[in-house]
Amino acid sequence: MMTHYVFISGGVISGLGKGVTAASVALLLQSAGFRVNLVKIDMYLNQDAGTMNPLEHGEVFVTADGCETDQDLGHYERFLNRRLSRKNYLTAGQVYARILAQERALFYDGACVEVYHHFPAEVVKFLRRAGRGYDFLLVELGGSVGEYQNILFFETIRRWKMRCPNQVWLMHLVYLPLPPSLGEMKTKPAQQSIAELHRLGLNPDWLICRGPQAPDQPRRAKLALVSALPQEDIFAAPDTWPIYRLPLLLLDQGFLRRFLTKLGLPRRPARLKSWRQLIGQVDQLQTQRSIAIVGKYYASGQFSLADAYISVVESIKIAAWHQGIKPEIIWVDSEKVEQHGLSALPKKVAGVVVPGGFGCRGVEGKIATIRWARENKIPFLGLCYGLQLATVEFARHVAGLKRAHTTEVDRQTPHPVIDLMPEQEKKLLARDYGGTMRLGNWPCRLRPRTLARRAYRRALIYERHRHRYEVNNRYRARLEQAGLVIAGTSPDGRLVEIIELPASSHPFFVATQFHPEFTSRFLRPNPLFRAFISACQQNVNYNLT
Repeated sequence: MMTHYVFISGGVISGLGKGVTAASVALLLQSAGFRVNLVKIDMYLNQDAGTMNPLEHGEVFVTADGCETDQDLGHYERFLNRRLSRKNYLTAGQVYARILAQERALFYDGACVEVYHHFPAEVVKFLRRAGRGYDFLLVELGGSVGEYQNILFFETIRRWKMRCPNQVWLMHLVYLPLPPSLGEMKTKPAQQSIAELHRLGLNPDWLICRGPQAPDQPRRAKLALVSALPQEDIFAAPDTWPIYRLPLLLLDQGFLRRFLTKLGLPRRPARLKSWRQLIGQVDQLQTQRSIAIVGKYYASGQFSLADAYISVVESIKIAAWHQGIKPEIIWVDSEKVEQHGLSALPKKVAGVVVPGGFGCRGVEGKIATIRWARENKIPFLGLCYGLQLATVEFARHVAGLKRAHTTEVDRQTPHPVIDLMPEQEKKLLARDYGGTMRLGNWPCRLRPRTLARRAYRRALIYERHRHRYEVNNRYRARLEQAGLVIAGTSPDGRLVEIIELPASSHPFFVATQFHPEFTSRFLRPNPLFRAFISACQQNVNYNLT
């Protein structure tokens, strides 16, 4: 069967749910036995997401092969239960970089290199490679239709669709608000979004209607008229919890049947029995546990944005659901802990997570929180920077290394228990920041009879990294003598990957240099998150005194 290329665009606002929709459609097709691949296209001139501010762009998701990508690839992996790579991510910056490199190499045989001609051709070339060997390639377009920076990608779709009308398709998400002051769902934003597509020479093949509830018959009829689509090609994707319910909502509307019929393909049933069962269990959850996430990347003005830690949040939820727990996420701003002390921490919490990050802002607040969790025996999970700051806290308050710190924050510290990886020093001096950290899958050997070994149930694991600094080996012996357990290292023993406190002194105190949140799946939670949630189950009645 030839490859079908299905583009997924959105209108009116960003954050509409294109990534979850793309993942849901891909899951339906995959569960029906089709070979499916996905690509996320970002419109930025950045060559990857690694240098983007997480407050503006959201989480930087890292693939197994070390590509720093958009957070939507995390959704793809969690839904499809498979690994993606740099072949699944494209930015405008990458396209321009490839065109310019080819021009320097006389790839164009002396022709004038023009955006209008060569940019769409380069995008098609990338997508054809990504779709090779698959029945479907779903391509999510970042941003919203009508933005200036999107035009070349929509022009690519127009040209390709004109040449291959039975192979290139467009699914468009529209927003239908329900203003409380009116009490009536409005279609005008969706109509304007569709009109923007028309101005670009495109008409959608399917509409997905986002909003607080599904559109009623009069509004579906109006959208069908505007988009020149039969109502059978208009589907509802109302706000729902959890997001993993969306594939079932689409399936129950007959989406898969209509989708395959329109493409002239034989119908196949979707096999989602395990998926339905888990969603049913989530609906019945009663037992609740509060989990504090202590970070600094989610406060934007008066609003709190969870996207900077989306994989951490989803990993907590998934692990909790699999163990019959309904998690309540409590956001703790580490800068407020610095300003107000322990009074900024929650009064009742079952566990604490300190996720990754960079820089000095809010660091002392994180360190104070880690000390609080350690001394009060609250289950603690540190991720990347969380491991580094847990090491600093232990060095200061247990090992007696006053003013111990990471050289990322304090280059003059007398005890640099966390220091720059040797191969990173030259890169920083040359301001070589993009794509130069320790990235992607790396092996870790687990020490027997540790919490980490019991969680993973094997001696050698592979997890994903994104860091420049590491535990300074000059201090390892001193820290271990004080009671810190080095539970995991690189196979050669050079790099510390996991630290713990003995189970005899703390119910669960584990921190990793890697990011286990990147390998959690809806049907298969990461083992460390499972172990952490299990410890939180035992910490029901903790009250701060």
